[in-house]
Amino acid sequence: MVLPVTLSIAAAAALVNLWLALRIVVGRVRGKILIGDGGDSRLGAGMRAQANFVEYAPFVLILMGLIELAGGSSFWLWVLGGAFILARIGHGWGMMRPAPNIGRAGGAIGTWAISALLAGWAIGIVYTHPVVPVATTTILRIDR
Repeated sequence: MVLPVTLSIAAAAALVNLWLALRIVVGRVRGKILIGDGGDSRLGAGMRAQANFVEYAPFVLILMGLIELAGGSSFWLWVLGGAFILARIGHGWGMMRPAPNIGRAGGAIGTWAISALLAGWAIGIVYTHPVVPVATTTILRIDR
């Protein structure tokens, strides 16, 4: 079964992750830094931006996929998935600017809100949809 919304948002998330990683590579090459941030605060901020993305994206994508499998609204999954991608771009952009700024704050708050909405939606599905029993097979053994 193809999950078109989740698959599309996962692809977009992979591209955001590549963008965040490439910024780190550029900083490492410029500063000739092989490990860590070498005391470069800009490189350290870029590393945290990518690490923060990697901390949130799996939960959002897993929740989206499970909600989509459960028959959740494609429209709202697109809205939340798109908002998540925009929030993470804003956060990544904001991490490279002097704090505080709207990109960083908006990205963080947006990510938290989207995570909370998806978690609530998932819990709602569990408690509002009828439970379908798992099919069982009975083996009849006949001794001769």
